[in-house]
Amino acid sequence: MINAELKVGDLSLRLANLRVSNGLALGAEIDGRLVNITRAGNALSLPVPADMDDLIQNRRAADVRVVVDQLNARGSADSFAVPETTFAPLVTRPQKIICVGFNYRAHAAETGTEIPKAPPLFSKFVNALNHHDGAVELPTAVDREFDYETELVIVFGQKCKNVSEEDALSVVAGYCVGNDVSARGLQNITSQFMAGKMSDGFAPLGPWLVTRDLVQDPNNLSLQTRLNGEIRQDSNTREMIFDCRKIISYVTSITTIEAGDIVFTGTPPGVIWGQKVPREERQWLKAGDRVVSSIEGLGELAVDFR
Repeated sequence: MINAELKVGDLSLRLANLRVSNGLALGAEIDGRLVNITRAGNALSLPVPADMDDLIQNRRAADVRVVVDQLNARGSADSFAVPETTFAPLVTRPQKIICVGFNYRAHAAETGTEIPKAPPLFSKFVNALNHHDGAVELPTAVDREFDYETELVIVFGQKCKNVSEEDALSVVAGYCVGNDVSARGLQNITSQFMAGKMSDGFAPLGPWLVTRDLVQDPNNLSLQTRLNGEIRQDSNTREMIFDCRKIISYVTSITTIEAGDIVFTGTPPGVIWGQKVPREERQWLKAGDRVVSSIEGLGELAVDFR
């Protein structure tokens, strides 16, 4: 008997949000194949989430477990495998996209920023959501100093408020790779960062949501950024100033978090902004560049710039 209170974080799956001909669908990796779970559930006449947001926001983990178990029992997962995958943004309808700034000491140092006493928070909006193998149209009419920031992203699995550090990871649905694309001129022209963070496509996520139970310790994951094949960032999430537990506890002490909300946890050193050359000599992101962000166990997120 399936537990109706099964949580997304306990599914032991790598999940994806897929773009299909009639909209979105939920995907899951089964035996190394990406399977369209939404299509499989419909074919088997089983209730199934329409996409990732439906799964998380409407607590439909039990429905996914039934479909996956049926596919495994029947040996029919191949019938619903996705041969050529087009990923959608990992989530498309979060209520909140929260970002943490300067959360690695070496990143704060490279930008000449004082070590923060609490997690510095700013926000992005739904228009910024982007996907694996997506494109970012650079807003060159308003800035030229474009930068990457590979980050671990927390995806919340339930509504919560005032969560203790001890219980913090229990409210997580899973983790994914994110790139906090930034326009540094807009970011630094005032004391408020948001103008440099909110452009269309500036929040790529994915390709996988790796459920919480598959990530033994989110604060011990190696992280890399490659720009046109060259390693630019090479660090580990254990170098965070405020670890995932502290971030979750702090954010939920300020505001109520809803299922499907996401938090970018900050980037390590190696960004273009931190280069020790005059700003006018830095090689900022430009049309034709490709950035690949990778985090141990979570996969690779690739983005092209135009």
